[in-house]
Amino acid sequence: MPAPAPGFARPANPAPAQEPARPAPLQEPARAAAPAPMPLPEAEGPRDAVTRLYAHGCWYPSADPDGTQAAFICDRGGVPQLWAGPVDGEGVRLLDSSPDPVKEVSWSPDGRWIAYTTAPGGGEHSRVLCVRPDGTGRRLLAGADRDSSAYLGCWAHDGSAVAVTLAAPAADRARADAAPAHWTARDGRATLLGTTAYAMGPGGTPATRPGAGLSSYLVDPDALASPVLLATEPDAPTLRVCDLSHDGRLALLRRGPRGRREAFVRRLYDGATTFTLPVADGDQWIGRFSPDGRTLWLRSDADREYAALFAVALDADGTPLGRTVVAEREDCDLELLTMAHDGRTAVLAWNVRGACELDVVETAPGYGAADTAGPARPVPLPHEVVTRIAPAGAGRLLLALSGSQRRPGVWWAHEGVSLLRTPWSSRDEDAVPPGRRPVRPVLTRLTARDGLPLSGWYYRAPGRAPNEPAPCVIHLHGGPEDQERPVFDPLYHELLGRGLDVFAPDVRGSGGHGRSFVDADLGTGRFAALDDVADCAAHAVTAGPADPTRLAVMGRSYGGYLTFASLVWHPDLFRTGVAVCGMSDLLTFFAGTEPWIAESAAHKYGHPERDRELLHALSPMSRIDALRAPLLAVHGEHDTNVPPGESEQFVRAAREHGVPAELLVLRDEGHDFLRADNRRLFRRAAADWMERHLHPS
Repeated sequence: MPAPAPGFARPANPAPAQEPARPAPLQEPARAAAPAPMPLPEAEGPRDAVTRLYAHGCWYPSADPDGTQAAFICDRGGVPQLWAGPVDGEGVRLLDSSPDPVKEVSWSPDGRWIAYTTAPGGGEHSRVLCVRPDGTGRRLLAGADRDSSAYLGCWAHDGSAVAVTLAAPAADRARADAAPAHWTARDGRATLLGTTAYAMGPGGTPATRPGAGLSSYLVDPDALASPVLLATEPDAPTLRVCDLSHDGRLALLRRGPRGRREAFVRRLYDGATTFTLPVADGDQWIGRFSPDGRTLWLRSDADREYAALFAVALDADGTPLGRTVVAEREDCDLELLTMAHDGRTAVLAWNVRGACELDVVETAPGYGAADTAGPARPVPLPHEVVTRIAPAGAGRLLLALSGSQRRPGVWWAHEGVSLLRTPWSSRDEDAVPPGRRPVRPVLTRLTARDGLPLSGWYYRAPGRAPNEPAPCVIHLHGGPEDQERPVFDPLYHELLGRGLDVFAPDVRGSGGHGRSFVDADLGTGRFAALDDVADCAAHAVTAGPADPTRLAVMGRSYGGYLTFASLVWHPDLFRTGVAVCGMSDLLTFFAGTEPWIAESAAHKYGHPERDRELLHALSPMSRIDALRAPLLAVHGEHDTNVPPGESEQFVRAAREHGVPAELLVLRDEGHDFLRADNRRLFRRAAADWMERHLHPS
């Protein structure tokens, strides 16, 4: 039997180790240079933030090995930062006081390090750092190049190394007024699962362009061993190292464009890929090996409408022997999969009509084959949505929860009994100012004009009689694969406080409703998604009740695109709109976005060379002559996902056509607005705009 892959164990001799030899590939692909850990000044902050948000959020927890301490992201200081403290005590501490927002956190299995990602300047590029639990030893592991990005993967099970993925800087960037150069051809058409009456537009495998290669390495945070290359994907849109087998022979990775993600197992001693399987979009942590490496547990929707728990039997060399669905539910997705540290227990979060239900199952129940699971044990939840599950020692869990009545917080569970809120998470009563309780939304269903079932959440402004017509904002989420969830949204609360109803639907292309629904907007199907917006507005009038003369449309990212598009496709339906970080011209979007984002988006929207006519027809800028309603565009200055030029060109064209239009650019923000002062400015500006145009004078 071959030896395990080198580089996992920390050498006894502290002298730097030589990078292990690897078999030479037939054609060596371009890859990002191996990262070198770089010491940084200590940045531990005070135990309490100088400027504290009383109603703050806490999310993305990761526990130390015995489960008594947690590292987490918290915005109590006005920006998402790295904090740590006891799960059952108030003594939390700020581990990194820098103003760069933190996005992910992972405590090493040996308890010695906490790895995390930050977004310098609030933009879209990220880097991976680590720090000791006491706040010392802070160092940069990957992402020092300002033109590259680094993403956090899993830890080796002994804590000797952490996986990181580096995105190489683009080799060339096309002009903003032209399609990207060197796109490869694609063929095939997107198809739906099962029988359906909904026609699909052109689709298929994604296009690529050079300069967007991703490379994954194992990095020793102590810098005693050289980085070990795990995988390189030239021109790939995503690459994430999700797990390593305990013996260091196999790695589980996730790759592929949106809507076509794929899990693959790589044998590390010879670089062979032994297994691939389509997996669902959503959470990137798709699965884990059993302790003996003979079973791979995966969250997958392969050949299915909805994701389920798969068990894949493997031989000693990682070759698959068969796969079995061991946990599934009708008409709902397995949204989150987490394995306990001992690998014998799985925690499953199911997406049930936008809310979550939680099950615990034994993956080594003591009977039957190794790839079976025991009966599900439900865990009651105090709030609607689980955003992350983290093991926290023997029999313990940390759950990041959100709901319509609370800000994001972390809850602690032991052996599946009632959950306890951590003392450092905001209380429910602190979610809003006194006297203004959050509005609990109502799930409502409707049918699109072509017969496709749709749904959404209706928020009724407090103080109105049940049948009194009200001004209403149709709010459209991003993605388009995101899903509207019943969680507390300060923006909605701001709008409701101004006397405006909010209807937040899932138009076709949204997640949580099966793969056919996600794929129903591909290619020419996006025209039907634009019709869905109008159908949802009509439903808000008939079932809301919304005032048909005082409707507005608003959305962020893809929802911003839908906002631009709805204002020109349905110019007499909406009185105004607010588009946030939206695309106004799909061709200039492809030319200006990050290469790996373009790679992934080509599957969703169309090929920027072969589908130029379709992309032009779907672009709001192509119908700017139809614009009638005034609009506000909002954008982050460092957004490289959807560059600010997308908002700028639409606002400029609107003004040239005599339509009132304004642009709000938020400083030190990227595609997501992460700083409390900017988020507050955005909410107030959007609500002021809506109130001015929807309330009678």
